Amino acid sequence: MPAEPATTDVPRKRITTPDGTVAELIETVPAAAPARGSVRTKARKRALDILFEADLRRSDPRESLTLHTAEADPPVRPLTADLVLGVTERQAEIDALIADCLASDWSLERMPRVDRCLARIAIWEMQSGTSSAEVAVQQAVQLAQELSTDGSANFLNGLLAKVKQRLEGNEN
Repeated sequence: MPAEPATTDVPRKRITTPDGTVAELIETVPAAAPARGSVRTKARKRALDILFEADLRRSDPRESLTLHTAEADPPVRPLTADLVLGVTERQAEIDALIADCLASDWSLERMPRVDRCLARIAIWEMQSGTSSAEVAVQQAVQLAQELSTDGSANFLNGLLAKVKQRLEGNEN
């Protein structure tokens, strides 16, 4: 399995949000990211597909995972299953954290579905320690650039930077 990129070389930028909160944004660096087809990136994309489908259908992601596992070619990777099950088990806690970190004029339901699922995956990775916070944010931002709206990458970067601060106990 390829190693995660080094986290010490990730460029950062501090910003002050409109509500006065100071956030540290993690800038994506294409050279430091895993290869587009890396095992971990593919697992994240597959988990995103499963979580997105369940969110769209308002169904239990475990049912979608079971269906995808039974019909999968290639097979669902263990990391994909870990991501889906981890997010599902902690979804209420993760959603509450997202809601707390959103600007007052935003809600979880207002977020684009892809962004919501990417945020859930990144937060679960940060909480579980399966990836460093920097890698989790960077991967979510890169997938948002590829799969979501024009403003999604910046939105997720700011949101996840705030979540990271909160998880580390560095709220301002």
